[in-house]
Amino acid sequence: MLYLVATPIGNLEDISLRAIRVLQEADIIACEDTRHARILFERHGIKPRRLVSYHSHNEQSRAAELSEDLRTGASVALITDAGTPGISDPAWAIVREAILTGIDVVPIPGASAVIAALSASGLDTNRFVFEGFLPLKKGRKRRIAAIADEERTTVIYESPFRIKKLVAELIEVAGNDRQAAVAREITKLHETFYRGTLKEILDNITKQFPNDVKGECVLVIEGMTRNLKKEE
Repeated sequence: MLYLVATPIGNLEDISLRAIRVLQEADIIACEDTRHARILFERHGIKPRRLVSYHSHNEQSRAAELSEDLRTGASVALITDAGTPGISDPAWAIVREAILTGIDVVPIPGASAVIAALSASGLDTNRFVFEGFLPLKKGRKRRIAAIADEERTTVIYESPFRIKKLVAELIEVAGNDRQAAVAREITKLHETFYRGTLKEILDNITKQFPNDVKGECVLVIEGMTRNLKKEE
């Protein structure tokens, strides 16, 4: 079987008993960064039988190798540096290979920055769309314009170096008063939520971080409602 094992996004206690058991029993654990993974393993007493790297630079070649291991009866547990495999992290190639060859793919659910940020944002959670990381150049303006017109709540990943720029770009197309939330350092010691209008959030972040923001960020922005359309 191929197990997709969710790992903590910050706090090392955010891992399920089932995930620990699967990692202990798997014949192979595939991870983005073996050094990073060993920190988690040492914390929970996990002793991998075999550990291999699986990241964006070797995804295709490693997927073929792991598929062969799966076909010969090995169990493979796939983890990322943080969160759920396949959510803005490598996983698609090996999942596709496994499905095409009749291998069972078993998700082991757990931490996800998307859901954590959305659930604590204070915005509508009944319908939402996940945009991941936006392109840096080509197609960026078009995507931001589409987000401004989206009726569902939108969740976006952004680096700390570009989060202020992203909020400013959204203000240009969605206006100052669109409600939003920025989650920084989720589950970590300095976890912070900035809630309010886009303008208020930008002002608060800039006040705390005149230069670059510290820590990974997730932005959640409310959808375009009928009232907002009337106001515009």
